[in-house]
Amino acid sequence: MAAVDSELAPEETRSTAYAGKIFREIQEVIDDTKGEAGALIRVLQQAQGLIGYLPAPVIKTISRDLKVPLSEVYGIISFYHFFSTVPKGRHVIQVCMGTSCYVKGGQRILDTLRKEWDLEPEGITADGRFSLETVRCLGCCGLSPVMAVGSDVHGKVKASRLNDILDLYK
Repeated sequence: MAAVDSELAPEETRSTAYAGKIFREIQEVIDDTKGEAGALIRVLQQAQGLIGYLPAPVIKTISRDLKVPLSEVYGIISFYHFFSTVPKGRHVIQVCMGTSCYVKGGQRILDTLRKEWDLEPEGITADGRFSLETVRCLGCCGLSPVMAVGSDVHGKVKASRLNDILDLYK
């Protein structure tokens, strides 16, 4: 079993013990998948599932241990929207900015999140509770404007109701 880079330090995890546990789990997935077709994506998914995102030390370890060039690993990460190299909040808010949602108030929702929650797109609240993304379409145009919090879709959202909606997510 190859050693996992220990650069993922306490500032990126809850504790040294927690970091060690996470690295052991990632290393097990790496060891179990070496040589398999599709191993890279599987390992990236498992690592992100454990940590919530893919920090550089983890990416370097995966690249080294799977013997996949670092540029190829970053290519996969940047190609698939699912992968993230930055921390995300416990709850990811997606505000639809598609035509229907934009016309019916999507921008007001976004502006309210910026002003009242101090939350910018691709940002995270200070308490780590929420992160914010804008998306082109959530596929619910008949309910516009729409936003999703995790897998929950909220339709006909009014900026004045945002606090009530977000209070559902602790």
